[in-house]
Amino acid sequence: MIQKYFQSSTTRDFSIAMVWINGGSGIDHEGKKGINKILSSLLARGCNGFTNMEFSEYIDSHGAELNLETLEDGILISLKSLNEHFNKLLPLLKLLINEPLLLKSQFQNVKKTTIDLLKKENENPYNIAFEKWRNIVYFKHHYAYNPSGYEEDILSITYDNILSEYENFKNRNKYIISNNSNIDSESFGFFNKKNYETKYKSIKQDRKNIERFVSTNRESNQVILMLGNQTCSLSSNEYLPLKILESHLSYGMSSLLFKLFRENNGLTYDIGVFHPIRKQNSPFLIYFSVSNRNAILAFKILIELWKKLLTNKIPDEEFNLAKVKLKSSFLISNQSLEEILQRKIKMIGFNLRPDLDVDYLNKIEDITSEYTLKITQKYLSKPFLSISGNKKISNEIYELWIKNS
Repeated sequence: MIQKYFQSSTTRDFSIAMVWINGGSGIDHEGKKGINKILSSLLARGCNGFTNMEFSEYIDSHGAELNLETLEDGILISLKSLNEHFNKLLPLLKLLINEPLLLKSQFQNVKKTTIDLLKKENENPYNIAFEKWRNIVYFKHHYAYNPSGYEEDILSITYDNILSEYENFKNRNKYIISNNSNIDSESFGFFNKKNYETKYKSIKQDRKNIERFVSTNRESNQVILMLGNQTCSLSSNEYLPLKILESHLSYGMSSLLFKLFRENNGLTYDIGVFHPIRKQNSPFLIYFSVSNRNAILAFKILIELWKKLLTNKIPDEEFNLAKVKLKSSFLISNQSLEEILQRKIKMIGFNLRPDLDVDYLNKIEDITSEYTLKITQKYLSKPFLSISGNKKISNEIYELWIKNS
């Protein structure tokens, strides 16, 4: 049954409601990757009392925003409008979840749109490198796959497959959060008629004798590199040390990556750390783009940096600065109502307390550089490398990779 949570806040002239449905692309069937993406897109294309155009026009006429996003761990639906219109629009959330039209004609349109978006994604070298990276890192776990699916899978998805997936969808656990306390929780109580918990495959951390390198050859003046590994979930006690490491590496112009690659050497176009929250083992990777001319030098610097992170604790002054920046990031994220609600609804969907960030803020000072080094060694001692770019350069980097592995 759906559960309701409210976020108290200062008075605002707009309201937001977010619904989290457990089981996103993580429960897509083998050979049907993308089915939950198609289903979530189809939900917003008409419901009881509204055709596709009427549904869209009704939302637009009130200046509201409705978004549906399919993630690895769940589906997120958000509705935002001015307070004066919110109560009129709120029933749409129930209708699109409980009484969608799921028209066959719209199903065909959604399939085509999804394939077009995938083709566009595949033109981005970062997407190409990341797809290859997570495929070898997570190896057949649902985090290894694109939540939007793959063209060959989407082409095989039938209308009957969607109807069957929707029957499953109706029984998944759902949660709602809002800054508007006028929501009648009883009206959302019939979303589920039985308890349903999403079942995921476990992640195998230790796979021996596997290739930790993957490359995509393409003619380009730019090389994309991604180096990292899977780590722990948001609920783990080891989450905070990795956030401090992320802060040290990538937060602001004082970050190590900025100083090392851009300020000191002027090497990269774009550089950073990707460490999103996940219900299970989150990815942690350094990514950057670099010109062909500078690619080898940049990789050598990256490897030396990685070795240093695994052997030396972060100096006290830099470690304390990283903790300050991490605290600031938590506080800054709490200035945006959308960010607050989205993070809390994900935590609720992960079976965690929605105020977990308060605990994290209080615990940051207790984390030591010695402990952070220990956690870094635990998760990042055997990283995976993905490259997208010139074949000759990729081969040279591979040789360096082998020598340093």
